Amino acid sequence: MIALILLALGLVMIIEGLAYVLAPLLIERVLEALRALPIAARRQMGALVAVTGLICIWGAFQLGLAL
Repeated sequence: MIALILLALGLVMIIEGLAYVLAPLLIERVLEALRALPIAARRQMGALVAVTGLICIWGAFQLGLAL
C-alpha cells in the first residue's frame, strides 16, 4: 500500500515538474486566471478534480489493479 502511494506521489511530482520545465509562462497565465475566479468557482474546480481522481482510481481497480 505504501509503495502504491509513493508511486502515485512520484507520478504527480513528475507531471507537475514537467509542466513547470516545459511551459513556465503558461503556468503563470493559468495561475493569474485562477486568481481572477471567485473562491466558490475555485472550490468547485477543486471538487471536480478530486472526484475525477477518485473515478480514475476506481477505474484502475476495475481494470485489475491489485494492492
